Amino acid sequence: MTDSTNLTGHLLIAMPAMQDPNFSKTVTYICEHSDQGALGIVINRPLGMDLGAIFAQLSLDSTDAVLARQPVLLGGPVHQERGFVLHEPAEAGDREFDATVAVTDAIRVTTSQDILAAMARGQGPRRSLVALGYAGWGAGQLEHELVQNAWLSVPASPRIIFDTPFDQRWRESARLLGIDLSTISHQAGHA
Repeated sequence: MTDSTNLTGHLLIAMPAMQDPNFSKTVTYICEHSDQGALGIVINRPLGMDLGAIFAQLSLDSTDAVLARQPVLLGGPVHQERGFVLHEPAEAGDREFDATVAVTDAIRVTTSQDILAAMARGQGPRRSLVALGYAGWGAGQLEHELVQNAWLSVPASPRIIFDTPFDQRWRESARLLGIDLSTISHQAGHA
């Protein structure tokens, strides 16, 4: 893999022809991409659970009713019992969290419970997204899927991840490339 094909920090946009129900019309934020494979979090599939339920499961008292109503996402079909928090970096003087990886200058991913405890106390990151599970690809698998026209990719925008309504993220992500997904055939092919 060359640096030009490293998709860390990119959004993967499922093409309209994507048949896999786990990924049809999804947008996946790629947290890690190397010769060994890739790991991403689907950012547009609400799970039907809110953050308050997660806080309750962890016996955390929430001080922010609005945050407690934030939807939890289905991050992917792998290890759905594992939680991931995509968030903005801490500001100067703010607390850093355990098990945090800086994916880009604008996005971090944290897998430790200390971030959820801080969020419940109102001391978490300003903007965040919580997901259960992840999407994973083995060595060369994602590259093969890209060649097969399963995905579009674009550098991620924090606006899409944190501000765009879930039901608009698929189309808005493609618009970052100047593409209107409604004009693309549902049949995959090669020129």
